[in-house]
Amino acid sequence: MTRSAPALAARSWLFAPGDSEKKMNKARDGEADIVLLDLEDAVAEGAKADARALVADFLADNAAQAERLWVRVNPLDGPHTLDDLVAIMPGRPGGIMLPKVNGRADVERFDAYLTAFEAANGIERGNTPVVVLITETAEAMFHTGDYQGAPRLVGLTWGAEDLADSVGAASNTEPDGSYSFTFELARSMTLLGAAAAGLPAIETIHGDFRDTEGLRARAEKVRRGGFSGMLAIHPAQVPVINAAFSPSEEEIAKAREIVELFAANPDAGTIGWKGGMLDRPHLSRAQRLLQRAERD
Repeated sequence: MTRSAPALAARSWLFAPGDSEKKMNKARDGEADIVLLDLEDAVAEGAKADARALVADFLADNAAQAERLWVRVNPLDGPHTLDDLVAIMPGRPGGIMLPKVNGRADVERFDAYLTAFEAANGIERGNTPVVVLITETAEAMFHTGDYQGAPRLVGLTWGAEDLADSVGAASNTEPDGSYSFTFELARSMTLLGAAAAGLPAIETIHGDFRDTEGLRARAEKVRRGGFSGMLAIHPAQVPVINAAFSPSEEEIAKAREIVELFAANPDAGTIGWKGGMLDRPHLSRAQRLLQRAERD
């Protein structure tokens, strides 16, 4: 059975460069729900082999925390993916992030690889969950709704930097720092694709790790919009993200009141409440918020 519970409840996903034992240790010792040991963008081409060995040792030395120690491998269209899996799968990572996915076919191909490596390492089949980056190429944007029932998936996330390269954009932001249309579209399509697949949507990074207020505002905004967590590039971002994606006491109290109100009126389609009207979608959102609060 796939180890999906920690991923489904995760608010913060912190990248740690796979070629830095110091940074991996710091990430492990911090508050991140998931630590992403990065073999892709954070590691230069010539340092890939050494990083693999370092990550493999790190997984072996921290088996007690295995469920929160994930690895971002290199993309399938390059030469490194299988070498990454050879190195890391004996350490039984909690899960894997696969970047630059062009569509469902890549997920199914990766599932076949993982099945073979699980068998080779005595791991129960399907026990390695996967999160995918689904907007990093122009082609991928046309397949964001194709992931329902795809094997191993426990979440979808997106990226703006590689997409900018893919479409030849000089920048992915407007002068005020907000994402320009194509990249806001990528965020929206990730959210819709995740909802269609019944999976959590995970917001991309906030590149300026010193911009605490900007991070807080953005995290709160995307959480209101339906995202369940966010990627981080620095440990200092993690407490802000965790707070933003944790329901407040006021929200919990309101949700409980709505649930109790419908429980007391089980045949009602709509109920008057505090000068407004509540209907069944309000109940559904309240129930989801309470479920999230229990997981947190």
